[in-house]
Amino acid sequence: MKIGLLCGREYSFPPAFIEKVNELGERDNVTAEFVHLGGVRMGEPAQYRVIVDRISHEVDFYRGYLKHAVLQGTYVINNPFWWTADDKFFNYAVASKLGIAIPKTILLPQKSYPSDVDITSESLRNLEYPINWDALLDAVGRPAILKPFSGGGWKHVYKVNNREELLAAYDATGPTCMTLQEFIDFDKYVRCFTFGKMDIMPVAYDPKERRYLVDHKYLSAELGSRIVSDAQTINQALGYEMNTIEFAVKQGVPYAIDFLNPAPDFERDRITEFYFETVVDRMARLVIDRALNGLPANSWPRWEEMLGIGAASGFTGAPEKGRAGAKTA
Repeated sequence: MKIGLLCGREYSFPPAFIEKVNELGERDNVTAEFVHLGGVRMGEPAQYRVIVDRISHEVDFYRGYLKHAVLQGTYVINNPFWWTADDKFFNYAVASKLGIAIPKTILLPQKSYPSDVDITSESLRNLEYPINWDALLDAVGRPAILKPFSGGGWKHVYKVNNREELLAAYDATGPTCMTLQEFIDFDKYVRCFTFGKMDIMPVAYDPKERRYLVDHKYLSAELGSRIVSDAQTINQALGYEMNTIEFAVKQGVPYAIDFLNPAPDFERDRITEFYFETVVDRMARLVIDRALNGLPANSWPRWEEMLGIGAASGFTGAPEKGRAGAKTA
């Protein structure tokens, strides 16, 4: 059974991951390699039992191939169909309905549009104008965070204190659809690595310096347990098996503020040597398990079922069970 890796500008994780899979998978005849693609023929049999996708969000050809691979029986981490449709605003709404603490969030119309959209009349007839910016700020509070409603990273993320700062930042966002969100003045900040839906590794993180902190006593047992439980709920609802979930903790309450990171940064020099070795090992064990035991239904989101709306499309199994820790690793 072959594991394939799709990746972009990464240097330390890919070779270490492939080496670890080949080492741990030798007993079960599971091997790993980079995926290599030319033209993809429709109906072409699956080349891989599992593919780990860390780049198709930037390359349409890869995304098209991965959807076809799923059709042919490949288990893809993360599910390319859901990842194509997903966005942060929807995720916030789902998590809130599931009882997770979420900052107040408002979806905004984008600032600019393609040239064939007539912004003066018919094309935008459903938009209210002018927007009452002060009312929106009153709803989420000041200061507030302006950030994209989809995608990861820190591009187009602004902290704004008033209407003037909000409009100045908004004017720079162009065609990017944005959300306006309550600012959580946190006293602790945690980024959780997730492997599968239930194996959660909470890590102390400094968002100002953008660096990981190896601090095994950062969280109390009670707070760590709640963060792990909330992260598990988010992953099961959205179907993500490779993700990072960020919590801003204020007065003991962990607010989930970012959990659409299905191609998280795994580079050694940024996540520290300690966490790098852990990430490589747990990702290798995850994909070997999926190669041996994975069912296609495991990778689909379950938010419909969890909210009682209806059976999630394609879901046939019970909730995943697995290991979880209560403190930072």
